[in-house]
Amino acid sequence: MALLSSSSKGVVVSLPVLLLSGAAFSAVLFFFLFSSPPPCNCPVATTTAVSGGGGYRSGTGERISTSTEDIEWVKKQIEGNGLHMADNVLRKGINPRTRQQQLQDLLQFKGISHYEGEPTNNHTALPCPGELLVEQHHSNYGEPWAGGRDVFEFLAESAHLTPNAQVLEIGCGTLRVGLHFIRYLNPEHFHCLERDELSLMAAFRYELPSQGLLHKRPLIVRGEDMDFSKFGSGTMYDLIYASAVFLHIPDKLVWVGLERLAAKLKPQEGRIFVSHNIKFCSRLGGEECTKRLNALGLEYIGKFTHDSLLFNHYEIWFGFRRFRA
Repeated sequence: MALLSSSSKGVVVSLPVLLLSGAAFSAVLFFFLFSSPPPCNCPVATTTAVSGGGGYRSGTGERISTSTEDIEWVKKQIEGNGLHMADNVLRKGINPRTRQQQLQDLLQFKGISHYEGEPTNNHTALPCPGELLVEQHHSNYGEPWAGGRDVFEFLAESAHLTPNAQVLEIGCGTLRVGLHFIRYLNPEHFHCLERDELSLMAAFRYELPSQGLLHKRPLIVRGEDMDFSKFGSGTMYDLIYASAVFLHIPDKLVWVGLERLAAKLKPQEGRIFVSHNIKFCSRLGGEECTKRLNALGLEYIGKFTHDSLLFNHYEIWFGFRRFRA
């Protein structure tokens, strides 16, 4: 048998072993060259509209609004379960006290349970107005509290928001709409200016804790007269909205707010939405309003209506964008 030797190392390798080693190396090389996996067709996070139901998907693929298929499913569940309850009939609960009676107990006993100790010892660490515990603040809007979800869906879709967007609400009240933005957005990305003390208490002492959203750390500031100084100068907003707020503010102050906010709205993609009407603009006349908007770098983009899934109601919204940096 022929041998190959190395005098320097004293290593002896047989010819068959050398041939087998070469064959093994060739097989490994062939595997890597011709058996590599095909290019990855992984889904890319994009912002697209969902066909059929008009449902918008965020950059994470999360659906925001209810689709046509969702509505049909609800109809089938109601029909399939034989649900034929009469419309607009109130039923008493297991403890059928009125909201006013519940509030009276809270005021008298300083809590939900009847405290048997000394009244001076009956307290909690933080104040919580009784009006909140009986959810009186859910009746402040003249329409169902649940309609806040509809408003969120319309605004989030219209502005093509992703969870990383920055949103400012002017007058968020008791967070009827804001709760849905806070839940959807990344922490600290929802800002609000609100003047009413009880509404702020409702936000901090009832809604955020009860919805498990304190960890989202929304920046909710008490203030008025369109003073946005506490929000800092570096934030650029994807969406600024006022739901039925500008109706109650003098026209002059509305324009002051728009002037202060125009530079905080992202150019082109950013949106300002105002609900119900824009009398602050229309009272000036079309040409004068357009001129004043253009001076701020803003332009009117149209009138929108949004239907509610929950009740026979739709809202009117007016949109603006910033056309220059």
